[in-house]
Amino acid sequence: MAGASKNSRTTVATQKFTCTCGGEVEMKTKLENGRLKNYAECQKCKRTERRPKDFK
Repeated sequence: MAGASKNSRTTVATQKFTCTCGGEVEMKTKLENGRLKNYAECQKCKRTERRPKDFK
């Protein structure tokens, strides 16, 4: 008797990050020196950080 796999039992929750100005933080990718760089940017004030947690 086969049960449900572990991955099917987990719930998927996306986390919304907000900036101190009240804008929503969005992850973006840019090509720099032949490498892909991920960074987080506030849509309202255009502030950029390395990851969304840095906006707190």
